[in-house]
Amino acid sequence: MARKSPKPTSSKAGTALTHIDARGEARMVDVSEKPATERTAVAEGRVVMSKATLALITSGQAKKGDVLATARIAGIMAAKRTSELIPLCHPLALSKVTVDIDPDAKLPGCVVRAAVKVTGPTGVEMEALTAVSVACLTIYDMIKAVERGVRIEGIHLVEKVGGKSGHYRAGK
Repeated sequence: MARKSPKPTSSKAGTALTHIDARGEARMVDVSEKPATERTAVAEGRVVMSKATLALITSGQAKKGDVLATARIAGIMAAKRTSELIPLCHPLALSKVTVDIDPDAKLPGCVVRAAVKVTGPTGVEMEALTAVSVACLTIYDMIKAVERGVRIEGIHLVEKVGGKSGHYRAGK
């Protein structure tokens, strides 16, 4: 039976999705003709837990070790391996990755923020989002024996700079 060729899929803004070809099949975007420019992305997420669990983390008394340092390293490693985890992402030579984790007594929990930079033909939003996701998961893994009800919430792109689509900043 012959496959019907669907129209390219569009978003609400009317722009065709870049990872779907004219037949509706997934594809890796060809960025070979795009100029290498400086691009940055910042993502953020939260790990919400009890006050007692947060106190355990901030006091350095977690049985598995330094939760925040381990999560920071995991996030950096994840950003560098994004193309191995997300099938249609390009492998990129990242020039900078930072992962900051701030304990927040008001949540209570931790706010995780990653910033990624590259000079290349494509952006680093997925690398920033992957860094935050894995850092959050690492925090969960290191404290799950103490509290299984920990929640990972609000992972999102905060800001993106560079490339054809320009500057994006999430609304507050």
